[in-house]
Order: sequence, then structure tokens, then C-alpha cells
Amino acid sequence: MSDDLSNKMRAYLAEVYRLADRAHESQVYVSTSALADLLDVSAPAVNRMINRLKEMHLLEHEPYQGIRLTDDGEREALKYMRSQRIAEAFLVNVMKFGWDQVHHEAQNISGSLNERLLERMVEMAGQPTFCPHGEPIPDETGKILDMDDQLLSESLDGQRLEVTRVITRESDRLQYIAALGLMPGTQLDVLHVAPFNGPMQLRIGDEYRIIGSTLAELIRVHV
Repeated sequence: MSDDLSNKMRAYLAEVYRLADRAHESQVYVSTSALADLLDVSAPAVNRMINRLKEMHLLEHEPYQGIRLTDDGEREALKYMRSQRIAEAFLVNVMKFGWDQVHHEAQNISGSLNERLLERMVEMAGQPTFCPHGEPIPDETGKILDMDDQLLSESLDGQRLEVTRVITRESDRLQYIAALGLMPGTQLDVLHVAPFNGPMQLRIGDEYRIIGSTLAELIRVHV
């Protein structure tokens, strides 16, 4: 099966997995429009790729519900994510790229990496178990850590939290999140959450931050 898949097909499968992971449900149906938005491609282009992946039994489609990965599709998605996230960690830890610079670079090279190269990159990068954005790296068997976290936007007044991962890959937003100090591993206190999707007031150490709900929906945390 793997030999028949292009790097682009694997990328589609990985993005379907990411959308389902955001919902914290196993193999949940996701909308094709959400997939098109995430990939920044047209709806007809997404539909053509979905039809090809359905023919290969890697996706299922239900009218009015959306698409989801089959077991084979999930395995292929996790293989791709392993390569991409190891490549991201290597680019940041070894080659000293910024975390906002590595997503597309890693996509370009991940399809040509075999397991021997991946293991060497892991060793050189310091045995990372997470990518620079905080996403867990699947192991060579396809097993991936189940992240028990939530969106920062779902947090309550008075909570002490730790940033686990950032789910955007847009360079300008990653730069802004870094400037705010909201990198994975950062501990923060939620001082106030305004009603009706209003802004949040946070404290990071001795510094205070006010962020909007749109940004808070890109950051995941745990208590």
C-alpha cells in the first residue's frame, strides 16, 4: 500500500487525522470544507483527492457527516506524521530553524525518509518525543501518545495550566505566540475569561497577557 501513495496523499491523510484529533474522538467524521480550509486548497481539488483515497480504502465518506480514516488510512497517516514531526524536530534542534519555519520544509523532505534515516535524525536531535509545536511523535509501530489536553479557550477563571501544544502552522501566528511566551511547556494562570467569547487575561510568571478567543483556540493546555 505505502508504495502506491504519493507524499501529497499521505499529507491529506495526516490532515484528516489532525482534524479528528482536534475533536478528541477516535476516527470522528470531519467535514471536507474544514479539510480544504486547513490545506488551503479548493473544494474540487479536495474532492478529487478524497475520491482517490476512497478507492484505495483509506477513507470512508458518509453523506452529511463527512469523511474519516479507515484503519489502513490511520496507519498511513501516523507513518507520515512520524516522518514529518521527526524532520521538524531535526530542523529546529540540529539545524537551528525557527519553529515557525519548519512545517513546509519538513513536508518536502519527509516522504523520502526511511526508518534508518529517521532513527539517525532522532538520535542527532536528542531523542525528541514531541515536535517543536508540542505534538507527540508516533513510534515506529505507529503508536502515539493520547494527549489529555483541552483548548485554552475552554479554560476557566483561576486555573493553573501548562501549554501542551500549538495547533496552527501559520508562520506569523507562530511568531506571535512565541512573542507572547505561550510555547509548549509554559505554565500560566487564567485570571479572567470574558463572557461571549471575549478576551482572556493570563499571567505568565510576573507578566500579564490579554489574548482573544481566536488565538486561544489554537493553543492546547492541561491542568
